[in-house]
Amino acid sequence: MSYRNLDIYKIAFDLFIKTHKASFLLPKYELYELGSQLRRSADSVITNIVEGYGRSVYKNEYYRFLVFSHASNDETINHLEKIILLYPEFSAEFEVLKQQYDLLGGKINNYKKWVKENWNENKS
Repeated sequence: MSYRNLDIYKIAFDLFIKTHKASFLLPKYELYELGSQLRRSADSVITNIVEGYGRSVYKNEYYRFLVFSHASNDETINHLEKIILLYPEFSAEFEVLKQQYDLLGGKINNYKKWVKENWNENKS
């Protein structure tokens, strides 16, 4: 098995691509401010899933990186909420992303619970 088989990874990767592209709708002066923060937090959601999976032989390490991924998901939602309020002309596009990140956050949380209760450290 690979991290690429995880639903949370597939969803997070797809959302990262959409979010990255959408961030370039922002005014030029925001590309390296709020736009950059949005891109980095969206990337961190998937990157922490991947890094945690690489350490998944250690349940606590894996869980810790899933916590980081969940926190980055929340950070991404926060950036999207700011953009929605600051740039209403783009609110429809960013609202859809926010809703999708809300759903992803629930899935990451459910997966964290599953790992905590069921992960066997003898898996490789």
